[in-house]
Amino acid sequence: MRFDATELTIEELELQAEVREYLDKRLTPGSYPLGLGMSGAVDPAFSRDLGSRGWLGMSLPKEYGGGGRSAVDRLVVVEELLARGAPVGYHWIGDRQSGPSIAANGTEEQKRYFLPGIASGEFSFSIGMSEPDSGSDLASVCTRAERVDGGWKVNGTKIWTTGAFHATHILALLRTSADKHNGLTQLIVDRDSEGLTVSPIPFIDGSEDFCEVSFQDVFVPDSRRLGDVGAGWGQNTGELALERGGVDRWMSLMPVLENWAANQAAQGGPAALADLGSIAARCWAFRGMSLSIARMVDAGRSPVTEAALIKEMATRFEQDCVATVARHLGRAPDLASDDPYESLLARAVLVAPSWSIRGGTNEILRTVIVKGLNR
Repeated sequence: MRFDATELTIEELELQAEVREYLDKRLTPGSYPLGLGMSGAVDPAFSRDLGSRGWLGMSLPKEYGGGGRSAVDRLVVVEELLARGAPVGYHWIGDRQSGPSIAANGTEEQKRYFLPGIASGEFSFSIGMSEPDSGSDLASVCTRAERVDGGWKVNGTKIWTTGAFHATHILALLRTSADKHNGLTQLIVDRDSEGLTVSPIPFIDGSEDFCEVSFQDVFVPDSRRLGDVGAGWGQNTGELALERGGVDRWMSLMPVLENWAANQAAQGGPAALADLGSIAARCWAFRGMSLSIARMVDAGRSPVTEAALIKEMATRFEQDCVATVARHLGRAPDLASDDPYESLLARAVLVAPSWSIRGGTNEILRTVIVKGLNR
């Protein structure tokens, strides 16, 4: 495993400046609800605005409505969005992983239908992975897809399915045979399919991003099967590399950190400044690692082990940041505070324990890392 040192090129820095100028005008302070990284608010109009500027589906092929640009270009845009707590909830999953997965594994018909909708911000995707009785063992999922005339009949339940309530499509990992790993297949399910019920799950901070998704004799045409029958495990693993190694794994608290650094840290004396220095140094380290992974993706590599390493380290770092800023506040932050940054910190205190669970628990990630190093 190797993270090569790299910096942004002149062209990439120009893109960064363009995005910053746009966001200065589009997301003025107080005009939108601050979000915790990829858990930003759902705003379809904002997503369509980004799509119209070519800032969604950036790495998707041009012939399917994408930008034909690099993973690094996307990192530059995403970094600026997350730094402001932008409302990225509607397009996030489709842009980050469903689009690239369809581009890599989909049929010509699927690419021509789904990819333009993802790149324009019209389609919103959710990922149906976890199940009530599967724990962290994703290969044990048992929601079943059985062959029927013209397609598949799906029965079972998914849980913790982020964004399913507002999604237009759910990319579901389903069991098509008894073989643990080779018996899994991915289907693209329309959100309004008959027999599909989506129930939001209230979270501790009052949000309802997580959902339970129930399939009761849901028919999915075979034309919506993504990849070969039994290829779902490998495809899903490839998606997780896109999900785990990005800047979203260490930038969840960034609006709060920037506000604290600019307005409060100096007032806390030497101890607060020392903590700020430590946080800044680790942010730069994680940023360099994420940028290196994006370069690997652009070079055609699949940095699964490197992405798992970043996710394991970075989500623990995010939790440390929450504890540090809350400690220097000197009291419990108020969720109902008129100060949007204090309110966001209060949300973070409540939800931060989940950050090292979503996308793979630390224990699972350490297994992935060890196996990768052994290879």
